[in-house]
Amino acid sequence: MALRGWRGTLARVQQEFQRRPSVDDSLQVEPLEVPFGPFALPTCEQPLVSVVIPVYGKLEYTLACLRSIVRHAPTAPFEVIVVDDRSPDDSVALLEQVVGLRVLRNERNVGFVGSCNAGAAAARGQFLLFLNNDTQVTPNWLDGLLGCFADRADCGIAGSRLVYPDGRLQEAGGLVFDDGSCWTAGRFERRDAPAWRYRREVDYVSGAALMIRREVFSHIGGFDQRYAPAYYEDTDLAFAVRQQGLKVYYEPSSTVIHCEGISAGTDLHAGMKRHQVTNQATFVAKWKPLLRAHPPAGTSLLRALRWRYRGRVLVVDSMTPEPRRDSGSLRLSAILRLLDEQGWSVSFLPDDGRASDDEIRALGALGVEVLSRPWVSDLPHWLRAHGQELRAVMLCRHTVAGQYASLVRKLAPRARLLFDTVDLHFLRERRAAELSGSNSMARQAQSSRRNELALIEQSDVTFVVSPHEQALLAAELPHAKVELLSNIHEVHGCRYPHAQRRDLVFIGGFGHPPNADAVRWIADEILPALRVHLPDIRVHVLGDVSDATRNELNAPGLELHGRVPDLGPWLDTALASIAPLRFGAGVKGKINMAMSYGVPVVATSLAVEGMQLTHGLNTLVAESPEDFAQQTLRLARDPELWSAMSINGMANVATHFSGKAASEALKRALPG
Repeated sequence: MALRGWRGTLARVQQEFQRRPSVDDSLQVEPLEVPFGPFALPTCEQPLVSVVIPVYGKLEYTLACLRSIVRHAPTAPFEVIVVDDRSPDDSVALLEQVVGLRVLRNERNVGFVGSCNAGAAAARGQFLLFLNNDTQVTPNWLDGLLGCFADRADCGIAGSRLVYPDGRLQEAGGLVFDDGSCWTAGRFERRDAPAWRYRREVDYVSGAALMIRREVFSHIGGFDQRYAPAYYEDTDLAFAVRQQGLKVYYEPSSTVIHCEGISAGTDLHAGMKRHQVTNQATFVAKWKPLLRAHPPAGTSLLRALRWRYRGRVLVVDSMTPEPRRDSGSLRLSAILRLLDEQGWSVSFLPDDGRASDDEIRALGALGVEVLSRPWVSDLPHWLRAHGQELRAVMLCRHTVAGQYASLVRKLAPRARLLFDTVDLHFLRERRAAELSGSNSMARQAQSSRRNELALIEQSDVTFVVSPHEQALLAAELPHAKVELLSNIHEVHGCRYPHAQRRDLVFIGGFGHPPNADAVRWIADEILPALRVHLPDIRVHVLGDVSDATRNELNAPGLELHGRVPDLGPWLDTALASIAPLRFGAGVKGKINMAMSYGVPVVATSLAVEGMQLTHGLNTLVAESPEDFAQQTLRLARDPELWSAMSINGMANVATHFSGKAASEALKRALPG
C-alpha cells in the first residue's frame, strides 16, 4: 500500500484475479515439449556481440531459448556461448549437437556469477549480452540493446523489457531504495502501457537480459564474486558501472520473455533464492555511501520512478512529430531530446490522440513517454489525474495553446506555462492576405493577431523561431518574456563535389499553403525560365503531394516524389535547393536542412528572413523567375562560388541552429 497507494493496490488486486491465458500467442513462445533434433545457430567467427547463457539443468528451457534465437536472429554479427555449470542431466551432450553454439563446461559447480564470468572470459565480441536460459527472445532483442549504446554515449549497461509468457510486464528496469531493497518497475502491468515504452535511466536491470561492453565488464572485474552463487550481482554491477561515470538504461525496444523462477525458484528460504536475503546485507555494506542518494524505503513507486529526474514536463502539440513529414516535427523532436538530456521526465501528448507504433518507438528512444489513445483519452482527463506532478507544460502552436492554456493554469498550478508559437500564425496570414489582396483574409489575420498576443501575455515564457519575430513581439508586448528557440539541425556535411551534382530540390509538403504556392510558382514560371538557360534541368519536389495535385502539376522537368524516407541521397547530388516562398513566417527548415548537407540555397528574401543569411555570402536571393534562373546558372557555371556557398551555409547552421543554442533557451525558460 505504501509503495503503490490505494489506487495502485486495488489495480494490482484486480490484475491478480483477472483471468488470462497462460501464454500470449502474439509473443510466439517456443513450446518446451519438442523432441530434440540438431539445428544450427546463425553465428559467426568475428562477432560484435557475445551472448552468454549460464545453465544448470532445465535443458528444455535452454533449447527453447536457442530456438527463439534462430527464429529471431539479429542483424548484428553474434556468437552464443552456453556455460554449463555441471548440469545433472544430459545438457552438454545434446547442446554440443547444436551447430554454431560454443559450449563451455565448468570443472565444478560455481553458480550464476562464476558461470557468467567464465563465459565473458571466453567471449570474442565487443559486447557481452548475459541471457538466462529460461528466457526466449523476440524481434529486435539484440539490435535494440545495441541501438541504446549507439544513441547514448554514456550507456554502460542496457537491459531489455522483460515480460511473462502470458504477456504481462515483468520488469522495466529496477529501483533500489536506501536500505538496499529492490523493486522491479512495472511488474504485472500491461507491457505496452505508455509508462513502460520509453528509454530511461534506471538503478539496475536484471541479469536475465543485460548488455555491457566487454572492456567495461573486464575493467570492473566482472560480476563480484562476493555475491556467489547468485543474487544482487546485477545490481552491484550497475553501481560499479555508474562509478565509472556511465549510466544504466532500460531499453523497451528489446523485449525478452522470462519464465521467472524456473532457474532459482521463488522461495526466499530455500535453494538459490535464499541468497537474495543474505546478499542484500553484503550489497549495503559495499555501497552504503551511494545508497544515501536513493529514495528512502517506503517511498511511493510514482515518486521513486522519477527520483533521478529534475521534475516532470508535459509537451502538447496538435499531432505526434514525424521528422520526415515537416520541419516543425524535426524541431520538436530535437526539443524533446534536449529536455531529456537536461534531466527532465518528458511526456508528450498529441492533441489528435494518435501515435503509431513507429512514432512511439522513435520518441521512446528519445526518452519520451507518449500519451496517446487508447491509453489516454484526452488532455483534460490526464491533467486532472497528473497536473499536480508537473513542473512545466509546453503548448505548441496557437491552436493548441488557445484550447488549453487556461485549463493548464487551473489543473497544473505548479507548472510553468510555455507557449511555443512554432511560427507567428498571424504574420503568415497577414502576408498571405497581402499577396492575394483578400479583405476577408486580412480580417482573419487581425483576429489571429489578437488571439496570439493574448496567449503570449498569459504565458510565462513564449518561444519564437526567428530574431525578426522576437523583435516584432518586443514592440507589441514589451513586458512579455520571449525566448528565441529556433530550428535545430545537425551539420551532415558536403559529401560530393560540384562536378557530381545536377538538378534542384524543393523540400516541403503541399499541405502547407506557402509550400503549395511555391510549387505552383515553380511549375508555372520558375521552371520554364530555368529551362531557357538549362534545358535539361529538373526540380525534384520532396514532400507530401496529393493525387489531385499530381494531375494538376505536369510541367516538363517537375518531378513530384512525395515524402521520401531519407533526404540525404537527394541532397548529396543536388546542385542547389530552391525556396521560392512568397508568404509565410518563421524560420524555414527546408533551408536549414539543405545547408546542413552543404547544398547552396536560392531563395526569396522572405524565405531567408530571420536566418542570419546574407546574399552572396551564404545564400543567393532571388525575387523573380528570371532571378532564380540567373542565380542557378551562376552556381552551375562557377564551382568556386558553389563551394563558398556550401561551406558558408554549413557554418550558418552550426552557428545559429545548433542544439547548444536551443538548449540554453530551454534552460532559461524552465524552472531551476
